[in-house]
Order: sequence, then structure tokens, then C-alpha cells
Amino acid sequence: MEFSHEDIADSNRSSPLYQTLGIEVLEAAQGRARSVLRPKPAVCWPFAEQPHGGILFTLMDTTMATAVFSKLDKGHNCTTIHIDIQFTYPARGERFFCTAEESYRAGRLSFVRSEICDAEGRVLALGQGTFRIIRDEFKG
Repeated sequence: MEFSHEDIADSNRSSPLYQTLGIEVLEAAQGRARSVLRPKPAVCWPFAEQPHGGILFTLMDTTMATAVFSKLDKGHNCTTIHIDIQFTYPARGERFFCTAEESYRAGRLSFVRSEICDAEGRVLALGQGTFRIIRDEFKG
């Protein structure tokens, strides 16, 4: 499913999770997605300007799911089965960028690779995830 800039902007505005944490999806198409985290002070713990690892995990999870979702037919969605993440460098700063790309699909399973970098391009986290493709029963 192709996402227009307007679709992405609507999604960013309507997501209480994104608003609370400071996540914004920048682009999503053809099994790829890119997002930015501008962490709110409340999610930086135990140090100021250093988001908690769980926030980075959420950034990666939502970006990977968006990458999968960008290739799905209308009426389908995805759910996380497993994510493995390795933190490689402390996350310090005001902006963090996450990229994700579907690397393989087998039936109803999608395998995705992802990384989070800081504004200077240092890799802060590497991850891979498995997502199950499901029918979206909540959208009529």
C-alpha cells in the first residue's frame, strides 16, 4: 500500500503513542520506512537527553511495522512476533533516525532489518524483527 505525504502526516498527528514519545514517520514505501525520534524529556531516563532503551526499542518496532505495512494490500495489517536489538553506542542528543527494510517475506511472515543512528550518523542500535501479516478486522 503506497503512503502519500498526507497519509503519513495524518498518521503522525493521530497517534497518541507518537505524540507522547516524540516519534514521527518521515517516509514509508515499498517495504522501507524511515522515522525520527525527538525524545520528550519524560522519556529520557536515567539521564537528560538520553532516551531510555525501551523508547529506542519502540522506535525500531514501529518503524519496522511501518515498513511491512507499506507493502500490504488494503485490509491487512501486521503484528510483531519477535525483535532482536543490539545497542551499540549510547543514545545522546535531540534527534535519532531509524530506518527499516523488509528483507524477506515467506507466506504470512515478514522479516525486517533496522538501525537507529544519531544526528551525526553513528549507529546506536541494530535490529531484526519478524512480523505476522494479519487481516485487519478492526477496519470495516
